[in-house]
Amino acid sequence: MGFINNAKAETATKVAAEAYAAGRYVLTFKIIEANSTSRTTGIMSGVGEQIEAIETQGWTLTNMTAAEGKALGGERTALICLFRRR
Repeated sequence: MGFINNAKAETATKVAAEAYAAGRYVLTFKIIEANSTSRTTGIMSGVGEQIEAIETQGWTLTNMTAAEGKALGGERTALICLFRRR
């Protein structure tokens, strides 16, 4: 998966676990795609891993939206993910 993607998944796990332990029922999480070009079709590096990391902590992805922008000199896709638990 790579060092950066591992670190992002670990951060997602930590944030999700803390929110769950605090008794929250809604978690909004921003995921920024690792690829430097968003104009191609294919796997969004690191995104699935972060979603899986959060869902492993008891959350369910219920909604997601995407926005493109320029970050770090390139175009990136940011996903805003809404997770819920019961």
